[in-house]
Amino acid sequence: MSDVTRLIEAAAGGDRQAAAELLPAVYDELRNLAAARMAGEPAGHTLDATALVHEVYLRLVGPADAGRWDGRGHFFAAAAEAMRRILVESARRKRRLRHGGDLQKHRLEGNEPAIAPPADALDLLALDEALARLEAASPRRARLVKLRYFAGLTLPEAAAALSMPPRTADRLWAFARAWLADALDSG
Repeated sequence: MSDVTRLIEAAAGGDRQAAAELLPAVYDELRNLAAARMAGEPAGHTLDATALVHEVYLRLVGPADAGRWDGRGHFFAAAAEAMRRILVESARRKRRLRHGGDLQKHRLEGNEPAIAPPADALDLLALDEALARLEAASPRRARLVKLRYFAGLTLPEAAAALSMPPRTADRLWAFARAWLADALDSG
């Protein structure tokens, strides 16, 4: 059993010392996941990867989450879900009218014309809505997407975290990708 798995299990059992030791043990991995997620966000986002990791960690070790993890895979699945929720909340907050709605920032320098930055390639709110519809239709496929997209797990890692054979995960992943692509194109 790895140190991280031991710390996760102890923290899940209510050991506050283990919870304190857990962040330094998983920080780099969570930071890499957060950086990968933030790379897809539009420029000027108010969250950076470090702030996202800290917010995720606070949600994961809060009193409501005590005893929630069944090992490393489950912990990182919870981290992926927390990252998704934080980014979706942030996107919704930015879309509100009082926060500027969908107005674009323009930088004016000298006599250069103002050019708005290109829209983000993937609308996080549309993805969240499509993922919610997929979850209603197939919870296993939705969990697999969350682990792959938000936690950055490879297909074999996600299969292990979900306790399913890799071939099953491969089939579910292929279906989920096609389903989401169709949902995002038509939605």
